Amino acid sequence: MARSLIALTRGDPSGIGPELALKAWAATHADATAPAFFVVADPDHLAGLARHFGLKVPVERAAPQEAAAMFGRALPVVGPAHAIVGALGSPDIADAAATIESIEAGVRFVHDGTAEALVTNPIAKEVLQRAGFTHPGHTEFLGELAARFYGEKARPVMLLWSPWLAVVPATIHVPLAKVPMLLTRDLLIETGTIVHADFQRRLGLAAPRLVFTGLNPHAGEAGHIGHEEIDIIAPAVATLRKAGIDARGPVPADTLFHAAAREKYDVAICMYHDQALIPIKTLAFDNAVNATLGLPFVRTSPDHGTAFDIAASGKADPASLIAALRLAAKLAKTKT
Repeated sequence: MARSLIALTRGDPSGIGPELALKAWAATHADATAPAFFVVADPDHLAGLARHFGLKVPVERAAPQEAAAMFGRALPVVGPAHAIVGALGSPDIADAAATIESIEAGVRFVHDGTAEALVTNPIAKEVLQRAGFTHPGHTEFLGELAARFYGEKARPVMLLWSPWLAVVPATIHVPLAKVPMLLTRDLLIETGTIVHADFQRRLGLAAPRLVFTGLNPHAGEAGHIGHEEIDIIAPAVATLRKAGIDARGPVPADTLFHAAAREKYDVAICMYHDQALIPIKTLAFDNAVNATLGLPFVRTSPDHGTAFDIAASGKADPASLIAALRLAAKLAKTKT
């Protein structure tokens, strides 16, 4: 059985992404159950990092159509040479354009059928934004690329997945003070509908169980600590249930993530970023995967950042990237 082929973006070259790509190849190239991948990056840079870290990873420049056959003996790298300005741990905005180009090229490879799915290495949003990047993060940029390459208006939804917990933040990269203004019935209904559809279509759950958190402590205590639960969240859940979706809530977030509670749902839809990411990063920091739902293509990413503080140490753990590659291959096999 042929291995899946995944396009892997380079991420910020001063972070741990390139090191993770090298280590992921070393850990999986001989494992027939793992997908093959090629990196959209500068091959000379990756080869130099392999020598720097003492990793026995042969790096070869490849055309995309050569990558699958090459993967068993060398890490295929697809992309033009880009001189890297930033040092490990010290990013430079001069590298931003090529980082963005890597993401665009990765989507193009999936769109034209060269790769089955996209996995993105971590970017430094602040660095990209200083270079003129206008999106809050990967998720929002991928929505634009869906329109550009597929001609589809996409509503990207961030899913953080692990074997122990799956969470979706309804609002993502926004100031906490703006969350109550951004939460609407329509937002939650649309989010729940997309999550339900992609859990059926891509994760193979016939009847996924969705649970919605409250926004306020104790889910508002019947309006004594806020009215968003009564006015927004509960009506959205009721609408989803009328549409045949197994949804419940709002429930207090502080009692939702212990082991017994997690057995009662498949995915928790949370009201803001940290409400979702704190529990999953506590339970599965090295194994959680960021996946984007609502797109016409499969995209996953390791659930951690660029880790500039350890980028020069050689200590980066590829577990989350490997999990992202495996999940991308799984989702790509079940797409419609």
